Amino acid sequence: MATWKIDPTHSDVEFKIKHLMITNVTGYFGKYDATVETAGDDFTDAKITFEADVASITTKNADRDQHLQAEDFFHAALYPKIIFVSTSVKKVDNETLKISGDLTMRGVTKPVVLDVEYSGIVKDPYGQTKAGFEVKGKINRKEFGVSFNAITDNGGVMLGEEVKLQASVQLVKQA
Repeated sequence: MATWKIDPTHSDVEFKIKHLMITNVTGYFGKYDATVETAGDDFTDAKITFEADVASITTKNADRDQHLQAEDFFHAALYPKIIFVSTSVKKVDNETLKISGDLTMRGVTKPVVLDVEYSGIVKDPYGQTKAGFEVKGKINRKEFGVSFNAITDNGGVMLGEEVKLQASVQLVKQA
């Protein structure tokens, strides 16, 4: 069994949500960790745990970031982590995986399915073995208790319910 850890200097974890239903706002997690245990190099037997620190969210707007920490959204004081634990990995083809798992946010755990593009394994110039992945998924934020919204002057809503999850992940095989 091999253990892999996320390389945060070569990875990005982000989300997108519709704002005023005309554009996306992107948020990024600055602090996160992941561990993957697998016997094979195709990751079909992988056991994945991932967690992101809610306090590390940035949307390039300090006031909005502070609001996201509050009870209206993530309630970071009570629920400081967003956690994903895989339950199964299915190989679609040599470059595509479907990863099912349980996502916990704001104390609510729901099953999610992530689409993963597997880019392969290489050895870097420092002798480290690395694997690359592009991860995509969607969740409904209201299912996790993130229900804040506001009505605009024209009767529309400020925020969409669907949140797109995206991550570019580089894993480092541990010695």
